[in-house]
Amino acid sequence: MAVAALGTTVALAAPAGFAQAAPSDTAPVAASSAGATQATTTTTTKAAAAPAAWAAGTRAYLVITAPGGTSSVTGAVTSNGGSVFATYDAIGVIVAHSTSASFPTSMRTVSGVQQVGATRTSDVPADAYNPALPANPAQSATTLTESNRWDMTQIKADQAWAVSTGSASVKVGVLDTGVDDQHQDIAPNFNAADSASCAYGKADTRAGAWRDVGTHGTHVAGTIAAAKNGKGVIGVAPGVKISSVRIAEPTSSLFFAENTICGFVWAGDHGFKVTNNSYYTDPWAFNCPDNVDQAAIIEGVRRAQAYAEGKGSLQVAAAGNSNYDLANKTTDSESPNDSTPVTRTITNACIDIPTELPGVVTVAAQGNGGAKASYSNLGNGVIDVAAPGGDGASGVYSTLPGGKYGNMNGTSMASPHVTGVAALIASANPTFTPAQIRDQLGVQATDRACPSDARCTGTTAKNGFFGEGAVDALKAVGGTTPPTGPYFENLTDVAIADNATVESPITVSGVTGNAPATLKVGVDIKHTYIGDLKVDLVAPDGTVYTVHNRTGSGTDNIVQSFTVNASAEVANGVWKLRVNDNANQDTGKIDAWTLTF
Repeated sequence: MAVAALGTTVALAAPAGFAQAAPSDTAPVAASSAGATQATTTTTTKAAAAPAAWAAGTRAYLVITAPGGTSSVTGAVTSNGGSVFATYDAIGVIVAHSTSASFPTSMRTVSGVQQVGATRTSDVPADAYNPALPANPAQSATTLTESNRWDMTQIKADQAWAVSTGSASVKVGVLDTGVDDQHQDIAPNFNAADSASCAYGKADTRAGAWRDVGTHGTHVAGTIAAAKNGKGVIGVAPGVKISSVRIAEPTSSLFFAENTICGFVWAGDHGFKVTNNSYYTDPWAFNCPDNVDQAAIIEGVRRAQAYAEGKGSLQVAAAGNSNYDLANKTTDSESPNDSTPVTRTITNACIDIPTELPGVVTVAAQGNGGAKASYSNLGNGVIDVAAPGGDGASGVYSTLPGGKYGNMNGTSMASPHVTGVAALIASANPTFTPAQIRDQLGVQATDRACPSDARCTGTTAKNGFFGEGAVDALKAVGGTTPPTGPYFENLTDVAIADNATVESPITVSGVTGNAPATLKVGVDIKHTYIGDLKVDLVAPDGTVYTVHNRTGSGTDNIVQSFTVNASAEVANGVWKLRVNDNANQDTGKIDAWTLTF
């Protein structure tokens, strides 16, 4: 897969230069010398004592056992010249380090060991044992105001926001180069409690360990859930929460298998409903099961993905930027990318991970207008859905570290659009499993036929360029007919105290005559027990229209569009959303509400 720059990033206030192309299936990422991790422990990850000091020649290995069986072989790791860096007992994976060339061969003879494979062809950086925190960039204010960008209108996200912006109870994980959580468009939706770094293969929960060691992850995060706050940009699902799990290592910006495993296990343990994965697992563009090292990588990452999915997390991944047919693999000339690449013959048994793992949603990129992006990988039976990734001068505009904004092109930019739509589906259907969300992405996608290009095979309903079609955010929130007419909103938070009544006003002007019989009232109320709430729309003349009356019992939040027959009301004037809390103990806020005439 090519990793050459597919576009440029243009940042407001200061230009963002690229030190190198990203070693992933992404648009280019600037490299930084800061970042990394420190050992921590989670419910499924056990960090053991690492060597007192780094030694030249240290390599990383996956030692795979039966799930729950790692304790029986950790002693053998030490006795065979290695050290245990991290343990994922629930999936039977040990991350081991060793300077001994005979370590993997010796470990493969140990009882209970199923597979052993090197995850790198280069040394583990010394930084793994004494990691530095990524820089916390100074923030620049913006004078940009939100507008409907081409990528958002192409998937009807701008229409979906009139119905729902997503639920704050939906957690989305950004597994990437990190995220600038201080950014003005990301901070309102950032979930620090569930963020960490997984660089080098074990979780580091120090404050700021999740921050960006490039620009890529911050750009991805903004596309998913940049806040609808009147400035900058708006994400596909601006009402959901985003967490950063940094899996890229500093300086190299490489995403090794142990980092990905750590990220997926973290996602499962921390309740991420969806994760975005705009990378491939280095150093192999494709991992082949007939290679002993790559077979262990496939198995380790596969188990971690299955673990996350079993915990309720759907993985969405970029298809890659090499204009390569993933359904007809022949050669790989770019691996290993952490040392000296060689040209090798491969078959379809060799897979790009995580995007070709079972259960992962594989995303192709579209340009402005919907055609396949020139660089996007393809493959009938491999591509699941398509989304805007930009092409040429029409890039995807999103957030950059330091309060900045800019354009990038790539399947890395397409994948977060799909992740955002998946988050909207999860918001509208809180009981959906990952399989059900994955199914809905395809069912709700807009079919796109193959162009006159022999490489595109399949049917209009499902083909190698677009999979099941282009994702549709409006359908994801339950909309069928796009809202029409003037649109008004109030984004000011109004606190809802116990046993209190509060109101949020919207002043409507410039609308001729009466309101329609199908007035759309978009409600976004964050509250921990909506059975306490009565919600009314109050017309300018004081007429009350009840849209919610203490139903839903202990359910959290009202994120819904209601249709009100307000045809007897003059449209212009001050409309109010009135919320009455009728009990003790649970409080909340009116987060936002809208009127579409």
